[in-house]
Amino acid sequence: MNGAMTTLPEQPGDRSAEAPLLLTTAPPRTLSFGDQAAFWANLGVSLIGFTGAFYVLQPAGHPQLPVAAAVLATAVGTVLGTAMVAAAGAVGARTGAPAMANFRGLFGTRLSYVPTVANIVQCIGWGVFELTVIAGGVAALTHGHLPHGAVIVGAGVLCTAMAIWPLNVLRILRKYVTVAVAVAMGWFTIQFLRQPLPPVTGTSWSGFFPGVDTALAVAVSFVPLAADYTRHARGARAATGATMVGYSIAQTWCYLLGIVALLQAGGDPDRIFDTFLGVAAGWLFFAVLVLRESDQSFANVYSTAMSLQNLLPRVDRRILAAAVGALATVLAMGVRDFTGFSNFLLLIGSVFVPLCAVLVVDYFLGRGRRGWDLSETAPARPLLLLPWFLGFVVYQVLNPGSVDWWARIWLWVQDVVGVHPGWWSSASLYSFLAAAACTGVLARLERVPDRAEPERAS
Repeated sequence: MNGAMTTLPEQPGDRSAEAPLLLTTAPPRTLSFGDQAAFWANLGVSLIGFTGAFYVLQPAGHPQLPVAAAVLATAVGTVLGTAMVAAAGAVGARTGAPAMANFRGLFGTRLSYVPTVANIVQCIGWGVFELTVIAGGVAALTHGHLPHGAVIVGAGVLCTAMAIWPLNVLRILRKYVTVAVAVAMGWFTIQFLRQPLPPVTGTSWSGFFPGVDTALAVAVSFVPLAADYTRHARGARAATGATMVGYSIAQTWCYLLGIVALLQAGGDPDRIFDTFLGVAAGWLFFAVLVLRESDQSFANVYSTAMSLQNLLPRVDRRILAAAVGALATVLAMGVRDFTGFSNFLLLIGSVFVPLCAVLVVDYFLGRGRRGWDLSETAPARPLLLLPWFLGFVVYQVLNPGSVDWWARIWLWVQDVVGVHPGWWSSASLYSFLAAAACTGVLARLERVPDRAEPERAS
């Protein structure tokens, strides 16, 4: 990342090329629309998504949603969240820079370390979480007969190897894994729809927007990872379209299956895997989904390595990926109860919703139109911290989260400002809009008044 840059040439490149080893090397543009759509489709299907459907169906503080409301909330939230991910990915597809390096243009190199450190923490955390999810899925398949530690080590080695050869992995996903996952999802869909849904009473649409926010927040969690992969796209339009199509369809499908499985399990998320294993040949197709879960951990390990390269641009990414994979594996060995830490990770993740808005608006409407400086000496732009902070505050007021001491602070703020979340509240959406509007104002104030000077294409 040497000097000011806004757009790198869009060209097919060598299909056999791998991701560059150093941050200062230009990335090969080898990923087709199909490669990327398959990658995002695989990320959209997750064992966590099946259980996470519980929070769409039964939003906190609200009665259970009717099935129609839960389906609509899933679709709306997923599409909105995926649009944010696609927009962040479009920036990476144009600049050719990984996600955290793009923040050099937004904040300056030194200030870009703030979101970089936050992303490193959350990616390692979610990588650990995914390894425990894989172990839980294997335990459900084998009734706990395989040693927990051996499963964690095996999964950790697999995910680390995938992170060392990321572009080859994406091409393998397209050819084989995506097809197998689609067949498995199709099989479960047919089996679930053959059984009538149990009657549900006491439902209400009052939790519709909080349900939307849940689906939206899950999709938005990939914002700080998107550019790590779209930087290898042949074109920005292909990257955007592939993200929208692949992830939107997959997550919506995943959550709908989760909703049906939850209803058939009596609304108990702890029994949801039993629903999958209870259908004909369920163990075989569930095993496909358990193996596919390695994609999630791979993405977190690789993106952690790419984030570290923003701090250490001359260190080989393979060394960083190996170190991150080893660390995640060791940490996962000692994890049994992830509840408290997952709440902390969700808190960290909330900082990236408004940050996405600031990134996208400044790139397409602000300084990015004239070329961001992505070099190691990019000057600080502290004013852009303001809309990020504003959006973060809006998010916390509307959704204080589940970390007790942190939530108490924001509940007090709610009382002070007289804002209490209700049926209308969507923390992710309002946070994004507040940060985007503030960034838009700053971009207009910062715009060079000399209209005679042509703006660079972005």
